[in-house]
Amino acid sequence: MSTAATKIDRVDAAAYTVPTDAPEADGTISWDATTIVLASIRCGDYEGLGYTYTHSAAAALIAKPLRDVLLDADPMDIPGLWQKMHHSLRNIGTPGLGMMALSAIDHALWDLKAKLLGVSVLTLLGRAREGAPVYGSGGFTSYTVDQLQTQLAGYVELGIPRVKMKIGSHPEQDPKRVFAAREAIGEDTRLMVDANGAYGRKQALTLMDAFDECKVDWYEEPVSSDDLEGLRLIRDRVRHNVDVAAGEYGWDNWYFARMLDAGAVDVLQIDGTRCGGFTGFLRAAALAQAYGIPISAHCAPHLHAHVCCAVPGLRHIEYFHDHARIESMFFDGLPALHRGELVVDIARAGLGLTLKKQDIEAYRVNA
Repeated sequence: MSTAATKIDRVDAAAYTVPTDAPEADGTISWDATTIVLASIRCGDYEGLGYTYTHSAAAALIAKPLRDVLLDADPMDIPGLWQKMHHSLRNIGTPGLGMMALSAIDHALWDLKAKLLGVSVLTLLGRAREGAPVYGSGGFTSYTVDQLQTQLAGYVELGIPRVKMKIGSHPEQDPKRVFAAREAIGEDTRLMVDANGAYGRKQALTLMDAFDECKVDWYEEPVSSDDLEGLRLIRDRVRHNVDVAAGEYGWDNWYFARMLDAGAVDVLQIDGTRCGGFTGFLRAAALAQAYGIPISAHCAPHLHAHVCCAVPGLRHIEYFHDHARIESMFFDGLPALHRGELVVDIARAGLGLTLKKQDIEAYRVNA
């Protein structure tokens, strides 16, 4: 249990790169590995763990300057520490790598604080729902049609009632691939598509018309997320039951406010591994609530489960193939997937995670 004398006495970070299990691509980029950066904060016998998905260089930012802010500080004062860490990154740059390093630390701070109090992070935040709905995500443009159908049908077999696929690498093939996805998942599963900003405005509208017969009801980043006018145009012209979504690249509330002010989205995507951890996620969720816009958590499904069970206005969490796979490789004690929802075990203190240290050592890389 924490006392007034409790101080942070150690801060560590490490990066691990895990190859994909098959070549992967979306509408604008391809990749063959994913890097997870782990942060560890200690107070005596208590350790808080947090992570983000980014370049290994984020581990060096955690080593310095963020460590300098944290050592000998009170771990209970998360808002104050968050502001000091943010300030320490001013000349490095908070958008991008700096914010992702801060995000990993923020997650670790919440894990540590909850452990010091002997409760789960969800209990500390306050529970709004028993479980957080998810959608199965993957369906990469690099997949063959057979791979696409097998993966998406597999999500349905797991009891997930909504799935998402990537589009945009080869627009001329997208209608046939979307039709193949619908064929694999049946009529009762919701089908979502993500162009990752690959289309132009008119192209996005034309292709959405082609997807209509497949009952696609989620159109993510049909154009660049920086094209707020274009997103609003598409939002106004697609069918009333199709949600236009974006926001996964948001680093701060200035970004989210511009998107919401423009009326660019039906659903705001928030990624705690990019926007400042749980602290940043809560701020963004509050902003979306003020605009009356629901939210969806981008990737890092097991990490987001705690905060997503605590916030109002949640639509779902992205159960992203790469991250779900890595989290199961790296941790025991993950929230359980049950009937299409992630359910947190509130009997486990903190995030409830135990790192599989021996299993993951082979993936460690130098920052």
